[in-house]
Amino acid sequence: MRTTCEIMVQRVLPAIRAEIARTIICEHGRSQQEAAEVLGLSRAAVSQYLSEKRGAEIDFSEDAQKEIRKFAAELLKGLSPKEEVSGMCNICKYVQKSGWLNKNEPDAGYCALCGESDIY
Repeated sequence: MRTTCEIMVQRVLPAIRAEIARTIICEHGRSQQEAAEVLGLSRAAVSQYLSEKRGAEIDFSEDAQKEIRKFAAELLKGLSPKEEVSGMCNICKYVQKSGWLNKNEPDAGYCALCGESDIY
């Protein structure tokens, strides 16, 4: 059995980053370089997210996309490192609670990092 954390890191977090990068560039008119700086990534990584070479295997619900877009706007305004981590964790938890994990990885365990044993 793979843990929730493994699944989220390998599959979901890259898709969240891809969605944030697309939002920053397409909805906020920023460059790939600016998106990379906000996300703490290389411009090449952002390019791979945009070309769907990374993080393309997940289709988020409209509600999840809305939460990700909201977080992207907050990132552009500027957050402390602690707020950035908290925001990313909240998006991750939101995706877990939305049912994506249970639907796509029904044998996954609970998130040990969040300490929540009842996330579904």
